[in-house]
Amino acid sequence: MNSKSLNKSNIVQMWSPLEAVCRACRSKRFSVVILLFLASITLQAQENENLGTEVVNIVKPYSPTLSDAFKIKETPVINDSLNTDKKEVKYTIFSVPVASTFTPAKGKATAVEKAKNTHLYDNYATLGAGNYLNVLAELYSNFEISRTDNFGIYFKHNSSQGGIDGLRLDDKFYDTKLEGNYSSRQKDMSYGIKAGVEHQIYNWYGLSSFYAGASDEVINSIDSKHSYFSGFAEGLLEMEDSYFEKATASIRYLGDNFSSSEFNIKANPEFGFDVLDFPVNIGVDLDYLNGKFDRDYSNTSELKYSFFNLGLAPSVDYLTEDLSVSVGFEAVVSMDPENSDTNFYIYPNVEVSYRLVDEILIAYGGVDGGLQQNTYYDFKDENPFVSPTLLITPTHQQYYGFAGLKGKLTNTLAYNVKASYSNEKDKALYTVNHEKQLDQALEGYEYGNSFYVVYADVSTLSVLGELNLELSKNFSLGINGTYNNFDMSKQPEPWNLPTIEASVFSSFNISEKFYGGASLFFVGERKDFFISENEPFPFGDLFSELIILDSYIDANAHLGYRFNQQLSFFIKGSNLLGDNYQKWTNYPVQGIQILGGASYKFDW
Repeated sequence: MNSKSLNKSNIVQMWSPLEAVCRACRSKRFSVVILLFLASITLQAQENENLGTEVVNIVKPYSPTLSDAFKIKETPVINDSLNTDKKEVKYTIFSVPVASTFTPAKGKATAVEKAKNTHLYDNYATLGAGNYLNVLAELYSNFEISRTDNFGIYFKHNSSQGGIDGLRLDDKFYDTKLEGNYSSRQKDMSYGIKAGVEHQIYNWYGLSSFYAGASDEVINSIDSKHSYFSGFAEGLLEMEDSYFEKATASIRYLGDNFSSSEFNIKANPEFGFDVLDFPVNIGVDLDYLNGKFDRDYSNTSELKYSFFNLGLAPSVDYLTEDLSVSVGFEAVVSMDPENSDTNFYIYPNVEVSYRLVDEILIAYGGVDGGLQQNTYYDFKDENPFVSPTLLITPTHQQYYGFAGLKGKLTNTLAYNVKASYSNEKDKALYTVNHEKQLDQALEGYEYGNSFYVVYADVSTLSVLGELNLELSKNFSLGINGTYNNFDMSKQPEPWNLPTIEASVFSSFNISEKFYGGASLFFVGERKDFFISENEPFPFGDLFSELIILDSYIDANAHLGYRFNQQLSFFIKGSNLLGDNYQKWTNYPVQGIQILGGASYKFDW
């Protein structure tokens, strides 16, 4: 067969059956058959170029096997004809001793300086005296009855013999009070009782300009003394792990030398529990007031007043790390038996505080309100020169909304800025009583030298700012100021209310022995209204005058010296600028006042 007669396709057709046969034939016994088969195919191919196709049937199935595999050992055996033994090496060290002069010092623990335990004395006494014959005396004594019970006594006396230049009436005063208290702290509750009495004497020395120039006979006939006597008792009860948390109750009596009298009874229980993990608080406010004045300012009738106020104030608190929310309201029923009148009020009570930047910036705000029961006791405490002829009624604060920012600019400097707006019905304002005619028998307060109370509807916009600097326990400084804008109805002016008020105060320790402090108060202009029956206008009209009270600054300071742990000496200065300003119309204050004394701590 020549090379031309066997092309590529013929070779593929011829080899394919052969490949199939070789896959099926794996044993040696078929090797001869395979060779004969190849020879027959070759001869046939030489005889005929068209080989065609052939079917091959494999009788024995294909069953491949895997021959044994040999794993190489990890540590092969080395068959080396040259093996060299390791030589043994022997060596010695030449040691030379070296002399050393270093001697380590023994460690010693640093001693901690323990602060001296400050002994707390149970009693102290203070006594001081100054110009204007001012006298200050205080005494406090505590007795430990048992580990849980204590009893204490407190006495205070503050008086002055007066001596303000230019006055024609006596301006002396004194204030003396005595209190006792008992307290007990048990495992699940604590309670306390306090009771006391107080005696005060003031003089209506602020004569009007007309009576300031009166004859000595008229001046000598004026009995300007006004005395108050009051007594009180109050109690406190606190419970642990109880829905009833605490309660306070008090009763107070006030009388004066003009047969005036007043009783005031208060009770304030508080309850607390959780609802769905939210703290719920319920406060109850009970306030009963009954009093009378022997006469009104026109000396025509007796003045009686009686009020019973019952309030309920529930609230719900929500607290997180940065947010504090309290939402509630107060419902008040106010009854006036003297006038057969009953009123019902509802006030909001919402407060929110949110920490914006740690302690640096905290935003807060809220809106609330309430019924404030005015009393003769509160009026005479704020203005001791009121006449015993007052009209008493509660003040209805419809709402008081406020918002502000507070925080710490540094670790030592704190600030507070707040704006507020309030609306009050029947807000109490002081104004001077009108001056009566000289041709009649007058009481000591009817010479244009006393004050009465008028009521007005007042809307007040206020802005307050505060800064407090506390560098250390040895020095602190604070400053605050308030601006008020009043919108009035029922009265033309906000009588005796200042538009601007500010104060600066500080305390410091100069050394371990010396300490002191200072304060400065500023009060802006105020307005009052005066009417006289002695200086009529033409045609018989009464004389009236709008009075402008100048602003004033009151500077005060004190300095102390600790002689030892028990005894210390002090000196105090008041109104150091020497300004005889008028806090109330026709009432100049004492000038520079210097008072010195000593305090002594002791145990029985």
